[in-house]
Amino acid sequence: MSYSLSKKFTFGSLLVFALPTTIMMVFMSLYTIVDGMFVSRFVSTNALSSINIVYPAVNIVLGLAIMLSTGSSAIVARKMGEGKPEEARQTFTAVIFLNVVIGLVLAVLGTLFAAPLSRMLGASDVLLADCVTYLRWQLGFAPALMLQILFQMYFVTEGRPGIGLFLTIAAGITNAVLDYILIVPMGMGIAGAAIATVTGYMIPALFGLIYFACAKRSLWFVRPRMSGAELGETCLNGSSEMVTNLSAGIITFLFNLTMMRFAGEDGVAAITIIQYSEFLLNALFMGFSQGISPVVSFNHGSRNHAQLKQVYRTAMIFTVAASVTVFLFAQFAGDTVVTVFARRGTMVWQLASHGFSVFAMGFLFSGLNIFSSALFTALGNGKVSAIISFVRTFGLIITSLLILPALLGVDGVWLAIPIAELGSTLLSLYYRKRYTQVYQYA
Repeated sequence: MSYSLSKKFTFGSLLVFALPTTIMMVFMSLYTIVDGMFVSRFVSTNALSSINIVYPAVNIVLGLAIMLSTGSSAIVARKMGEGKPEEARQTFTAVIFLNVVIGLVLAVLGTLFAAPLSRMLGASDVLLADCVTYLRWQLGFAPALMLQILFQMYFVTEGRPGIGLFLTIAAGITNAVLDYILIVPMGMGIAGAAIATVTGYMIPALFGLIYFACAKRSLWFVRPRMSGAELGETCLNGSSEMVTNLSAGIITFLFNLTMMRFAGEDGVAAITIIQYSEFLLNALFMGFSQGISPVVSFNHGSRNHAQLKQVYRTAMIFTVAASVTVFLFAQFAGDTVVTVFARRGTMVWQLASHGFSVFAMGFLFSGLNIFSSALFTALGNGKVSAIISFVRTFGLIITSLLILPALLGVDGVWLAIPIAELGSTLLSLYYRKRYTQVYQYA
């Protein structure tokens, strides 16, 4: 069987190959954003704050799924490149089974302990009821959310990124339509937003189960088999992505606490808008990096260094160009983006509009950091990938959040991300130069 990742990729063909995954990530980021837009416009900004309060808990689920998907897909693609397709399928099936078990455990725990967990995450008396409602729906469908993430990555590894894109668009449209129906005419409030979102999770999750059970192209379900060493490698390879997502939850928690102290519920709503915008714009870099990762892993496994160098050059050109474009968009269209969530002239709008202009400087560097972490994950060097992610998030962003607001007030909150991204870029460039000869990607 000819494996699609083995073909020669030119500059244009690699961009085309990564395009479905890039668009897919943008649509996936729209799930929560669409919820936020409908909730802020048709329920209240306090309800919007509630979604952001419980986001760190949902992010744990995302982090586990992304760790398993990115870590295992690098192993599966490498085994395909080494001519071991049956071993690749055994690993793939084992990871899917493990995902379902973890998801079910999280669903039970999340449903039982939604109220104390919401309190722990900083929910005030005003926000508690909405927090509990949204969190119970989200964690109750943790298996579907995790399956969605895994299958989207494995459609790329299968060489069928277009299927993942189609499913993501279908899920996104379903989410948006249900958001309108459940929130506006039916008046279900934040519960309607949660139901719409989890329904969107179910579409790619169920389709993926059916596809990989029936279609037999490169990957399909077989008797699962995975050694402890492979599980450890999966977790190590995906640890950087896990660190990124866990830290995003911690960062959101710190953002919420800081803004609650400086500006109350309006401040939490403002930082929610900024984080939604960051999530959407960074999805461009995340999608591209995930889209080319199986190609990097395959060519690394097959020792095709010439093709690996071509992929690396293309990725660098795209990342730099996209970083400048995203920064300019954020600077010149920031007010318009904020207006989608908050009415012009309100306190929430004023806080978010000013903050976006400062926060946007981070987009000049975030793309390079996201690509660098994904590159080393794809090459099987989970250690370097984890170091980059850890320093970027736990190291620099959290440190900045603890220090800068005490010195600069709210402006210190907005500056935390750009300063951390700049420092992380310097570290990323160091590691890429250090390992150039080891992996021969440049």
